[in-house]
Amino acid sequence: MAGASSYSNSFVVFLSIFMLSLSCCALHQPSIEGKALAELVEVLNDSHHRINWDLSFVNPCFSWDHVTCRDGRVVSLSLASNGFTGTLSPAISKLKYLVSLNLQNNSLSGSLPESLGSLSNLQNLNLAYNNFSGSIPASWSELSNLKHLVVRGNHLSGSIPESLVNITGLVELDLSSNGFMGIVPQQLFSTPSFNFTATQLTCGDNFRWPCLSSSSIPASKRKSRVQVAVTVASIGVFSIVLLGAIFGYHFHQVHKRRRDVFVDVSGEDESKILLGQIRRFSFREMQLATGNFNESAIIGQGGYGKVYKGILVDNTRVAIKRLMDHHSPGGEAAFSREVQLISFAVHKNLLRLIGFCTTPTERILVYPFMQNLSVAHRLRELKPGEKTLDWPTRKRIVFGAAHGLEYLHEHCDPKIIHRDMKAANILLDDNFEAVLGDFGLAKHMDAKVTHVTTQVRGTMGHIAPEYLSTGKSSEKTDVFGYGVTLLELVTGQRAIDLSRLEDEEDVLLLDHIKKLLREKRLRDIVDKNLKCYDEKEVETILRVAMVCTQSSPEERPRMAEVVEMLEGGGGLAVRWAAWEEVEEIRSREMSLMAPRFLWAEDSTHHQEVMHLSQAR
Repeated sequence: MAGASSYSNSFVVFLSIFMLSLSCCALHQPSIEGKALAELVEVLNDSHHRINWDLSFVNPCFSWDHVTCRDGRVVSLSLASNGFTGTLSPAISKLKYLVSLNLQNNSLSGSLPESLGSLSNLQNLNLAYNNFSGSIPASWSELSNLKHLVVRGNHLSGSIPESLVNITGLVELDLSSNGFMGIVPQQLFSTPSFNFTATQLTCGDNFRWPCLSSSSIPASKRKSRVQVAVTVASIGVFSIVLLGAIFGYHFHQVHKRRRDVFVDVSGEDESKILLGQIRRFSFREMQLATGNFNESAIIGQGGYGKVYKGILVDNTRVAIKRLMDHHSPGGEAAFSREVQLISFAVHKNLLRLIGFCTTPTERILVYPFMQNLSVAHRLRELKPGEKTLDWPTRKRIVFGAAHGLEYLHEHCDPKIIHRDMKAANILLDDNFEAVLGDFGLAKHMDAKVTHVTTQVRGTMGHIAPEYLSTGKSSEKTDVFGYGVTLLELVTGQRAIDLSRLEDEEDVLLLDHIKKLLREKRLRDIVDKNLKCYDEKEVETILRVAMVCTQSSPEERPRMAEVVEMLEGGGGLAVRWAAWEEVEEIRSREMSLMAPRFLWAEDSTHHQEVMHLSQAR
């Protein structure tokens, strides 16, 4: 037994020493790599604190995210879309076994490190969409195992090093959207996938070479220079013919229907596709911007879905609207085309669409973040210390909203109907100027069409009676909603307030104000938070609100006429006299009828805004 015990103890000691020696051997190289990664992240400027490496734990292979190891050595570093604004440290060259480096879609600047050329195992290098400047180091030609070199979308310049042709295994070369100059070495056209577009590069003598490959050629079956020349020339002719046909079709469509054709894209780089003034984001970018749609980032929600406050990788603050109704007719392509049309509605009183994201299960819109939030917030949801809107500001909002709606109705082709006009959908910029929002998926109308029949959308109290009863919306339904919004601005109240039932008052704000106007109780109409206001201006706005909310859409003015009335013209006096006459007749008729039916007696009704449908 003693011998067995002695043997057992000796074995344990031997095993411990053996494991310790293995540990030392295993930790020696990773500790060098850990220090290199610590140097790297220090100059990347991780201002968003996306990298949570425990730098006291020198082995990056145990728990560091974004790092992939094989046999205890770092082989992959994936740091795309993390908002870095620093530089790429030469310490990267200490990762001797690195196979893949992905830093695309950050804001890194400075020169490309010469030392990268020493990474003999590197196969994938993606530095796209940063702010790198200078030239491609000649030392990079020593990357003998490199297969993918992507540096598009930077500020690189100079000529392409001739020595790059020595990288015989290259299957992808993307130098597009940079300031490169000179002639592309002919041998690089044998790369299966290449892209030299949006540069000042000359792609062969007399531009005989296309700057963009049309197909991939297996590396094992490369052709001779003569064969490649013939093949590329053929592809070039075909590309020119194809582009000509596309341009001709596009020109025809633009003049026929006056709308652009949206080219849908997919893949990992779709987030940087720019289409006019609109950008397509990847779903991953939306997750990063909102903390994976964290509930704490929600700044608003309704029938359409939720709105999140987000920060893009370039530190831009945005409002990200995640729509609930993602099963839109026509799928992604139809949604993309509609969003493209919306992006053309550009006016100082309209919320600008920055971009969108669409997947088979997601529909997302991205807007600038408005620090001052909405008019509804400023009227009824103030936090301690926040000031209410004074009368001059409210008056500017009245005009701004009118100009925005007028633009949608009169100057967009096809015209746009908002369909949910209310104080909550008027946002305020840094100068408290009105910016109309939430027309993102409103119905587009051809100029020859007078109305659109669809599922009723909107908010109770703001919906025109003909729209509620027939489902037919037109510009005049927006005019009705605008009129109710004017009442919100003057009174500070909601369009529907069930608490008025207790005082036997009208639930609808519109009916309540009509009664007070008949009784000439102007002071009871104006928001109690307004200590100073111009009574004549208030009276004018109330009269405009009344003629905008008439039961018959034919009697309501167009928004262009509304603007004129607000400015002192437009025949407001005549319209107001006609309104008073109609209301007098209506009042007499109502007095002869039985007391109205209290449709909202159920105490379970919630006072929050009642939506009829989900996202538009």
